[in-house]
Amino acid sequence: VQLQASGGGLVQAGGSLRLSCAASGRDFSNFVMGWFRQAPGKERDVVAVINRSGGSTSYPDSVKGRFTISRGYPKNTVFFQMNSLKPEDTAVYYCAVGPSFSWRPSTYNYWGQGTQVTVSS
Repeated sequence: VQLQASGGGLVQAGGSLRLSCAASGRDFSNFVMGWFRQAPGKERDVVAVINRSGGSTSYPDSVKGRFTISRGYPKNTVFFQMNSLKPEDTAVYYCAVGPSFSWRPSTYNYWGQGTQVTVSS
């Protein structure tokens, strides 16, 4: 099983980035997918979760209205559109797959390698 994340980089405040994550090795169409981020010295926090069908999503207030998660076809792929980026969004972003619609990292079984997002002021 492998989750391959891509799309990170350096962007100025107010800019946009689109992250992608492709899962392989098994069929994940019946699993929940999520994006998390971790800044240096901080815990890994959720930034978006999407259910199996792609019809239900959840975001913390810190990113709501700016970030959008979506599932591709086949449903082993997930995308993350980040708009109006702020310096405080700087972190390593991870995609993850799990059985439950949850904000808790411990409920996710599979993780990508992480992609760095840096927002300059």
